[in-house]
Amino acid sequence: MIRSALFLSACALAFAAAPATADEGMWTFDNFPTAKMKADYGWAPDQAWLNRVQNGAVRLTGGCSASFVSPQGLILTNHHCIASCLYDNSTAATDYLDRGFVAARRDLELKCPGQQAEVVTRISDVTNDVKASFGSFTGEALTKARDAKIAEIEKAGCTDTATTRCQVVTLFGGGQYKLYQYRKYSDVRLAWAPEDRAATFGGDPDNFNFPRYSLDASFLRAYENGQPVSTPNHLKWNPRPPKEGETTFVVGNPGSTSRLYTSSQLAFTREVALPVTVATTSELRGRLIRAMQESPDRQREGLDTLNGIENSLKVYIGQSKALNDPAFTGKLAAAEADLRAKGAGGADPWTTVDTAVAAYRPLYLAQRFTQPSSQLYSYARTLVFAAQERAKPNAERLPGYTDSALPLLEKRTLDARPVYPWLEELRLNWSLSKVREYLGADDPDTQLLLGKASPEGLATSLVNGTKLADPAVRKALWDGGMKAIRASDDPMIVYALRLADRQRELQRATETVYGAPLAIAGSQLADARFAAYGDSAYPDATFSLRISYGKVAGWMERGKQVPFQTTLGGTFDRATGSEPFDAPSAFLANKAKIDPRATYDFVTTNDIIGGNSGSPVIDRAGTVIGAAFDGNIHSLGGTYGYDGTLNRTVVVSTDAVQEALEKIYPAPALVKELAAK
Repeated sequence: MIRSALFLSACALAFAAAPATADEGMWTFDNFPTAKMKADYGWAPDQAWLNRVQNGAVRLTGGCSASFVSPQGLILTNHHCIASCLYDNSTAATDYLDRGFVAARRDLELKCPGQQAEVVTRISDVTNDVKASFGSFTGEALTKARDAKIAEIEKAGCTDTATTRCQVVTLFGGGQYKLYQYRKYSDVRLAWAPEDRAATFGGDPDNFNFPRYSLDASFLRAYENGQPVSTPNHLKWNPRPPKEGETTFVVGNPGSTSRLYTSSQLAFTREVALPVTVATTSELRGRLIRAMQESPDRQREGLDTLNGIENSLKVYIGQSKALNDPAFTGKLAAAEADLRAKGAGGADPWTTVDTAVAAYRPLYLAQRFTQPSSQLYSYARTLVFAAQERAKPNAERLPGYTDSALPLLEKRTLDARPVYPWLEELRLNWSLSKVREYLGADDPDTQLLLGKASPEGLATSLVNGTKLADPAVRKALWDGGMKAIRASDDPMIVYALRLADRQRELQRATETVYGAPLAIAGSQLADARFAAYGDSAYPDATFSLRISYGKVAGWMERGKQVPFQTTLGGTFDRATGSEPFDAPSAFLANKAKIDPRATYDFVTTNDIIGGNSGSPVIDRAGTVIGAAFDGNIHSLGGTYGYDGTLNRTVVVSTDAVQEALEKIYPAPALVKELAAK
């Protein structure tokens, strides 16, 4: 374990309260810092360059990023971004996650359940429209008025919901609202993926570390009307090694950062949210590992879930370390003090946030633990809430259930995917046991969730009794609306319906004491920041399209220089023969063919966060030279701040992927399509 002082150095940190420095920043495409980059690098892309790149960037609704890299809808992303697709298409006889997949023909490409690819076509500023809806409202009335206006804007912006999607994105904590319009592709299929060990070589020990030897890359394809889509605005595939010091851009959809949080919000995260999350996730990991050891089938069926849990747990632990580092938090406090000293035009948003956080603290555990964890329960809750919300006018619905959101929600709910009862019971049992542990046996919410049942008994009866694993059953309930929901005797539907009123009550209470005050305070804080430092700033990440710039560069650690790249040949040097350092079988079989000098993974100074997985790494010419798939251990503190001396993006090189396409997991049709050589 890396010590706290090495984990995140505070001496060079730059925070969003002040102007961005060095290579810091996840910038929106409508506010790229051209002047700043020219000052830093002597060059910056023009608008035509930015437009081309935006047109080739893809958001995957599973929580990752990607890019079109051929005229026939071919999409480059990470292996871990499509692992669930491999998992969902696998059986005991054919384990695609373990052995990988190469489509011999396009008609054999595998459909990915729940996946959708989206490309931003337009960004519009709707700040004035949204803020005007606030009027003199407070509390729940304010959030209802805001949400109604957002639903209205989204519906007007995308009348063709079959091919377009609209989403109003909140930026700067409520300082800005932007309408993002997307061209969407709801039929996404898998074309190529290496075996799991090639992408996960080094496993949890190497995760968020460097040097890395990971082929974390895969190819999808977007379809429409049963045919590959035409994508003339794709990015050019360029299978070359990186050059140390060269300029790089990462274009993708970073998930979430908290760099604009106030001290009271950070304190809540450090003192309440993260400790609970680390403790409960650690227990889930242990339960799952034990259960997977019971049989080879369970080992296969639980692997994708375990990989996700272990990755998330490492992030949570890294965030906790950052917020418990006095030097780091001291720098955050100093940045906030500087902004407060400059004033907020007579307003005091900090006190508003402090009051809101204090009011939210007593609600947090109840809101968190009244949401049981299982795929089957998630289906039931979605079906219940969707039926209830669809009965209302669009403007009165909860976010996530409006006309603009329903097509994707329906797809993700109804697409066929395997459900493993033992895994469902494990997750549900675990989450229900946490209700009793954290809320107490006598708490009304515990009694609502458990009644007189034990977590184990209730989980077993719900999972064994429900028929929601069948997509046809889910479709009938979706199509039947509230009449079908009320008539259903499915125990999981009955259970979700029983919890719905309390979940809504907690949501309303949270919006009243926390969401609404923060909508006003966030706007005031943004205005104060713009007044103090100018409007050339980047907002917190929101899983919306961003671009960062940086360069290929290693870093100094413990007095030693960490190299900027690894090579394919280094895989064999690092291999021990024991998990997770057992070399991929196809690597061993093709060792004589592989160019050991080919660049495998490399690092850059680009500022990224979770959600950027699969983002194309682009050179100055606008060509793709890699796909971002990780950060180093120091980057885990990037949720709250960026340190250009230590934070690094880890990239799988197109040089290595080309070698794999030609020699390790041969796909001659893709090689020809990419027109690389």
